[in-house]
Amino acid sequence: MQHLNLDDLGQYSDVVLSRSGAAVTVRFVELHDADALQAYFRGLSVRSRYNRLMGAASELPAGQLDKFIHVGEADSFSVVATISRDVSETIVGEARYAFDEATSRFELGLSVADSMQGQGIGAALLSNLECRAAALGADQLFGDTLRSNEAMLALARKAGFTFAPTLGDWKQVRFVKQIDAAPTANPCAVWRLAAQSLQPILA
Repeated sequence: MQHLNLDDLGQYSDVVLSRSGAAVTVRFVELHDADALQAYFRGLSVRSRYNRLMGAASELPAGQLDKFIHVGEADSFSVVATISRDVSETIVGEARYAFDEATSRFELGLSVADSMQGQGIGAALLSNLECRAAALGADQLFGDTLRSNEAMLALARKAGFTFAPTLGDWKQVRFVKQIDAAPTANPCAVWRLAAQSLQPILA
């Protein structure tokens, strides 16, 4: 596993492009993002929030919010997708993932703001997560979503995931993808840093 320097989260930031060509920054959540992240969840439609949290809630529960903003605890990480508007930064998407080094499995979940859906942000974010997974040494990505979450199912299908039942919950479906090769195009920051660490030191 490529261990992360949690004292310098900024070095793991990436810029991806929406379908319109707009720059979207994908970066780790930091402690000061708590209010903005909660505002993002409150701004989701009832349906989008239900799909992401797999239950009815008007906001991200306090315990989950605390976990979101503490990157690296229990090998779990959160990233936000942001765009710059004038001098301010707006969260337009988020993802949370966990890496189990013992099984080399990478579990993920994500959402995109309703007003930004259909612009390729979800696909770019999912591709970025796949690159981060490869850099950490994962062999497999997976996530669970509601069977009624057509947007997430379509996104996963287009990205090459396969589907299987989620054990113990008929309302959910699991999407799974094997990582067979290292990323070669537009590698994420985590992958670039991992590759640099493997380069021989020149005398």
